[in-house]
Amino acid sequence: MPVVSFETLPDASRVWIFGSDRPLTEAGTAALLKGVDEHLANWKAHGEPLTVGSQFRDNRFLVVAVDQSTAGATGCSIDGLFRVLQGLEGTVGANLVGGGRVFYRGAESVVQSTTRDQVPALVQSEAITKNTVVFDTSITDLGKFRSGFEKRAKESWIAELAGFGEQ
Repeated sequence: MPVVSFETLPDASRVWIFGSDRPLTEAGTAALLKGVDEHLANWKAHGEPLTVGSQFRDNRFLVVAVDQSTAGATGCSIDGLFRVLQGLEGTVGANLVGGGRVFYRGAESVVQSTTRDQVPALVQSEAITKNTVVFDTSITDLGKFRSGFEKRAKESWIAELAGFGEQ
């Protein structure tokens, strides 16, 4: 069976993090998870089933991981995952695929989404500070995801963008 518990996948697993530009409704979450689960149950690379797990967290992030020690995802199989997610965007009412979004914990620890070009204004208004938790959606291996998906802005990739090194 290629779909396994996310927690059982090794740290060396390849990971993709898809951040939703808005929180999903209950119906949107159900549709997303159903569509993703159906795809992952049959996900193959060059005819070989992939050992894969997924996780949906903070009502914003879909994380898909593949244990590459058995069979690794290939360009075509990865493209297939992206096509499935793009096909679900209309149903779930959110954008899942595409870059340029920055995610952080705002007031009351609620995950917020913005664009890179809006970060300096958010820093100026103190909506994002050195201690604001930000998310690194560029992580590509499960070990790094487990140890560093959430970091304080001053300790993350956003520090330079936010100008924290200059203060």
